[in-house]
Amino acid sequence: MAVAQAVGGLSALGRMRWTLADGFTLVGRELSRLRREPGQLIASLIFPAVMVVLFGYVFGSAIAVPGGGNYREYLMPGLFSMVTFSSIMAMTMKVATDASKGVMDRFRSMPMARSAVPFGQTGADILTGFLGLGLMAVAGLLVGWRAHRGVLPTVEAFALLCLMRYAVSWVGCYLGLVVKDEQTADQLVPLFLPFTMLSNSFVPTDGMPGWLRFLADWNPVSAMTAAARRLFGNPNVATGDVPWPVAHPVAGVLLWSVVLLVVFVPLSIRTYRRKGR
Repeated sequence: MAVAQAVGGLSALGRMRWTLADGFTLVGRELSRLRREPGQLIASLIFPAVMVVLFGYVFGSAIAVPGGGNYREYLMPGLFSMVTFSSIMAMTMKVATDASKGVMDRFRSMPMARSAVPFGQTGADILTGFLGLGLMAVAGLLVGWRAHRGVLPTVEAFALLCLMRYAVSWVGCYLGLVVKDEQTADQLVPLFLPFTMLSNSFVPTDGMPGWLRFLADWNPVSAMTAAARRLFGNPNVATGDVPWPVAHPVAGVLLWSVVLLVVFVPLSIRTYRRKGR
């Protein structure tokens, strides 16, 4: 009651500052937890590098890039996108685990901004995700991938990847709040793989049946992959008669990110608050 009265006495700017301060505190909490459990951090960082080696050399010897070009250079933007969207399941598991172990209940009992909890969790995820992208980029350089368009487009590509990861982390936050526990969240993991594979990440969509190609081309993973290929200057940049998100991938990624944030940020915050009633 005292906390509610204190919040009611704050201005909108004051509430925002309070939420941001508590959110940064929770980001620190998530990072300190990773320091105490280094195995989790190491696994999340090694996985992207393993994906580069596995897909680059296994698929690289069997798939020809339409129009010519190195398959590993074609592949790397797809792997960047796949790891970016893996934030959905990572956040779902993390939030569901905290909820089932009573961590969320302890947060609600503390004098802190209610919105700070999901903001803190998604904020920590973007930091670990950035480290994962960095390690994957190093692994890509070792297997022959290069960014050919210079520093600025390369920075823009990684900025788009981080923006999309932050947006989809809110999807995972919402899913983690609505599932019952981490066991239920774990059962959702097999559903994630088809979502990322049904795209242009690993193979062109030209050879797919019409209905399947439609789904793949409108998949946000395809827009993210196409945007990364264009900004990195990698092979098989989409041209011709293709859907709008793939023909204008940078704008498509920005639009997808805004839509996901507009939908899932309020949904996550509202769900978190309702569960505390």
